[in-house]
Amino acid sequence: MIDEKTIEGLVQRLGALVPPGLEQVRGEMKSNLRAAVGGWLSELDLVTREEFDVQKALLVRAQQKLKSLEARLQELADAAESDQA
Repeated sequence: MIDEKTIEGLVQRLGALVPPGLEQVRGEMKSNLRAAVGGWLSELDLVTREEFDVQKALLVRAQQKLKSLEARLQELADAAESDQA
C-alpha cells in the first residue's frame, strides 16, 4: 500500500497548481484531493518498494534453485543413459 507521505507529496504538488486567485479554496481542495487520491490508490493492487524487493529476492533464489535442479536432473539423465549403453 502507498504510505501517507507519498499521498501528501502528491497532494502538495497538485495543490501548488492552484491559480493564485483561488488560494482561499486551496485548503479545501487539498483535503478533497487527499481523500480522492487516497481512495483511488487504495483500490489499486500496489505494493511497497520493500515488499517488491523481498519478492524479487525470493524470485532470484527460486530461479537459481531451479537452474541447479535442472542441472542435477540432466546429470542423472546422462548417468542413466550411459548405464543403459
